[in-house]
Amino acid sequence: MKIFIYTLIGLAFGLIIFNATQLDFNNLTEGNSFAALAGIVMSLCAICILLIFRLAKNIEEKTRNH
Repeated sequence: MKIFIYTLIGLAFGLIIFNATQLDFNNLTEGNSFAALAGIVMSLCAICILLIFRLAKNIEEKTRNH
């Protein structure tokens, strides 16, 4: 499960990099630039959720062992 979570985090970082290349800084709220900006925000949210899930799994493992 640990490798799967880290793989998903890596994919989310890849999406952030890809979407950052699609941004038009002159018009962030129009066309493809808005979609790229939304993709970056969603990828950051996914990373946060995956890190929280990983932290919860670590806590669960530590409490189970004691």
